[in-house]
Amino acid sequence: MPDNLSLSRARLRTQLRQQRRSLTLSQQAYAAQQLYRQLVQHPLFLRAQHLALYSASDGEIDPRLLMHEAWRRGKHVYLPVLSRWPKTAMVFQRVRPVQQWERNRFGILQPRWCVADQRLVWALDAVFLPLVGFDQHGGRLGMGGGFYDRCFAELSQRDHLLTPQRIGLAHDCQRVERLPIAAWDVPLHAVVTDRQWYAVPT
Repeated sequence: MPDNLSLSRARLRTQLRQQRRSLTLSQQAYAAQQLYRQLVQHPLFLRAQHLALYSASDGEIDPRLLMHEAWRRGKHVYLPVLSRWPKTAMVFQRVRPVQQWERNRFGILQPRWCVADQRLVWALDAVFLPLVGFDQHGGRLGMGGGFYDRCFAELSQRDHLLTPQRIGLAHDCQRVERLPIAAWDVPLHAVVTDRQWYAVPT
């Protein structure tokens, strides 16, 4: 039987997903432009040479403008790719302006599997990741698959210097006062929305 924490997270996930999906195409496009403006001149983006982004779906704020800017500046861009086996695993694979694509089992576009283009998560400078909800304490509510949490769980046992910056990207309407946090949740270093940066207090 689900516990109260699981039920609370499930209800919140449903509510916030509906909220972001209710945004119109023009609102989504405007939010993507504002997100780009928040990030493009930030020192973290300017310094990063190996950065991970994502293919937006289900109303997620779209980082494609940032991806094109990263390519323009000669940076290496990576996207999450779900492995065929084990099905719970996810890796980060380099993506280029001319690329062969496929859809994963959730229908999300990802680069066609190529081991030679994959990079270990600790070797990335920054990971900009999607989320369903966030708070100002570094809490992140994802889609429930746990893919990002598993990627970062091993790093939590390593030297913190090997940990890339974990930056959540979201619409500002996805912010909540305080998220119900599970033991396996890996906190964010910051969240960037279409309106502002939310740095996590250290």
